[in-house]
Amino acid sequence: MSSSARTGIAIIGAGIVGLATAHALRRRTPGVPIRILEKEVAVGQHQTGHNSGVIHAGIYYKPGTYKAKLCVRGVRLLKDFCDANAIPYENCGKVIVATDEVEAPRLDELLARGTANGVPGLEMIGPERLRELEPHARAVRALLSPTTAIVSFAAVADALARGLEADGVEIRTGAAVRRVAVDGAGVRIHTDTETFAASHLINCAGLYSDTIATAMGQRPEVRIIPFRGEYYTLRPGQDLVRGLIYPVPDPSFPFLGVHFTKRIGGEFEAGPNAVLAFAREGYTFGRVRPRELGELLAYRGFWAMAAKYWRTGMGEFARSLSKKAFTRALQKLVPEISESDLVPGGSGVRAQAVTRSGAKVDDFEITTSAHAIHVLNAPSPAATASLAIGEHIAQLAEEQFGLRG
Repeated sequence: MSSSARTGIAIIGAGIVGLATAHALRRRTPGVPIRILEKEVAVGQHQTGHNSGVIHAGIYYKPGTYKAKLCVRGVRLLKDFCDANAIPYENCGKVIVATDEVEAPRLDELLARGTANGVPGLEMIGPERLRELEPHARAVRALLSPTTAIVSFAAVADALARGLEADGVEIRTGAAVRRVAVDGAGVRIHTDTETFAASHLINCAGLYSDTIATAMGQRPEVRIIPFRGEYYTLRPGQDLVRGLIYPVPDPSFPFLGVHFTKRIGGEFEAGPNAVLAFAREGYTFGRVRPRELGELLAYRGFWAMAAKYWRTGMGEFARSLSKKAFTRALQKLVPEISESDLVPGGSGVRAQAVTRSGAKVDDFEITTSAHAIHVLNAPSPAATASLAIGEHIAQLAEEQFGLRG
């Protein structure tokens, strides 16, 4: 079926970034029709609904980057949105622990970054203060972030969707985009059930953002490589962890490393690792999509990255296959944790953009073309920063597309 009416803006992807973008657009340009296309049967089914639920304060990111600026602003916008929509969140705080003197100087770097980014309340603490907060954690010192919080991002996405539909935004679920063609006046979008035209498109397709950009004739400088993060749940009634305990980031490893996280529902998680997935939605080890795996193996950036991080990657696979190895990694933070404290939990897949040279793209990456905006890299802290990212994209859309309210 084809639709003759041309939509003003089509947004591909009803994850939290796509929804937040529509939220910002509706407020800045209320007269512009918006249609959101989501291939799943409900919003927020992938990265939005499979993350750790942490509202990151903005400590890790290089000052002046999009991640730094949008995360800190995003925290304020997100908490205000939760307050306005009766979504529970908890300012439980977080400690980043240095377990030896080699790691300790990196805490000073994180404190300097967080302070430069405007993160409030950061405090360097010693073992005595740490024991008051997390009696079973081990460290020579730690960085306390009291404003780090937890929330259900799925609940935030649901609230955004309800508000958008009340404001006249059309959200079509079960609408997988199969092809996108640029025509003279905009774009023509082909889904499983219909074809329709839009004046402009915003690509928030997450794990498939690069394929949508390529389908529109773009030649993105990056490719999405999926990494599965696997979690264990701490057994109910445990008293080894009270809140959020994170390691000092290892500069030789492209991700944060395993940590302990309190969830808004009261349970606790341990993880995630970072294992190469064999499908873009490879939530389990056995989930393989031969075509997607073949495309990954044909990408020279993958092999360049593998050459750089293969030893680390083997360690991550070992932790994926061995509960004992996973437990050993956690014991660096909380020595008393044991295998019996851990129950297999869920998993998520991180959409990580990687360049042809094998470099992990550290910052958010958003590009524009004549009729489109492409969000090509939006890993953590994108959920935290989502409302600020939406503001940024809405401003880009006004400038790029000449939109008027």
